[in-house]
Amino acid sequence: MNKQKKKYLLIALIYIAFISLGLPDGLLGVAWPEMRSSFSLPLDALGIILIGSTSGYLLSSFFNGFFIKKIGVAVLLSLSCLATGLALIGYTLAPFWWLLPLLAVLAGMGAGAIDAGLNTYVEKHFNEGLMQWLHASFGVGITMGPIIMANGIKYSNSWRTGYVIVGIAQIILALIFVLTLSLWKDPKNKKTAGTNKNKEQEQEMKLIQTLTHLPALMSILLFFIYTGIEMAIGHWTYTLFTESRGISTALAGFWVSTYWGSFTVGRILAGFLAYKFLSRKIAKYAAALGLLGSILVAVNLSQWLSLLGIAITGIAIAPIFPALISSTSYRVGKEHTTNTIGMQISAAGLGGALLPGLAGVLARNISLEIIPIFITILFILFLTINNLIKKVTDNDVKKAA
Repeated sequence: MNKQKKKYLLIALIYIAFISLGLPDGLLGVAWPEMRSSFSLPLDALGIILIGSTSGYLLSSFFNGFFIKKIGVAVLLSLSCLATGLALIGYTLAPFWWLLPLLAVLAGMGAGAIDAGLNTYVEKHFNEGLMQWLHASFGVGITMGPIIMANGIKYSNSWRTGYVIVGIAQIILALIFVLTLSLWKDPKNKKTAGTNKNKEQEQEMKLIQTLTHLPALMSILLFFIYTGIEMAIGHWTYTLFTESRGISTALAGFWVSTYWGSFTVGRILAGFLAYKFLSRKIAKYAAALGLLGSILVAVNLSQWLSLLGIAITGIAIAPIFPALISSTSYRVGKEHTTNTIGMQISAAGLGGALLPGLAGVLARNISLEIIPIFITILFILFLTINNLIKKVTDNDVKKAA
């Protein structure tokens, strides 16, 4: 096999891996009503599972660089897919509820290593265009997840079927990584590798300074809120539509998939928009459109307007995450960019677990109808903080001039 064919095969594997990364995230929202019924759980117990998976995700992604240096990216990806697959199948075999959060930690560790490992590898060896499509492929996986789970429940009358299918797929992917180890050989890095102790100390000081830099803290908060919005919609929309608004499981499952599908389309289109518009403007106007979609769901004027609102929100918020990453230096300054990006990713993971969990607590104590109102408030908070960052940044520029 020549170098060109090897390159294309490697790119295909990278895309498949990122699709597989999205599959488990799309399962839980549809499976949750059946899962909690199986274990006689309260509505907001979903938050405990999300906290478990997020804890594992943050742990593995934090130590990603260390593991890649020790065992290489291909072995890391193989072990991560294996861990994720075993955890998903473990869900179906668990006799007690308390095992689910523990298995969620393992699944989160696998997902975190896959996410961080692939992003690191692609950033180092491929261009920005491939990185954009990489994140779009995640949307393909998370769109397929609800379809797999909804059909598993429909034809087998059990949520366990969907998890078994995706778990087996993850294990097969782990085997594929093992069989293609030679494709992932890390060529010599052309970047200067040498760093002295003074530079390391300087980096440590910059981290401390970033933690006291107001625009950086607000930027981190943007990621916390954004991912909370994204995952709260994905996890709770199906339950809202089926248990509170009487929409059939098939139709609700279809529209949850439409949400993730719109999300994918929006991210693909954003790759083209990025050549014509500033990333910070894309993030701002996309959030405003997402606010409109969330209001349509919250006011619940009709079933079809609510369903349309979900689709609008999905396509609107899709470009926000990559746009926020791309405009980090504008918000915080180049000297804080490297430190801030890492903290933003961590905040995104926390927001994706804590805010949907909080939505569940509110739903249990008030009503499921509070969830779209909660999401609308988060959108307003996001836009407010984003505008505050612009004011602070503009003032800093004027002072420096």
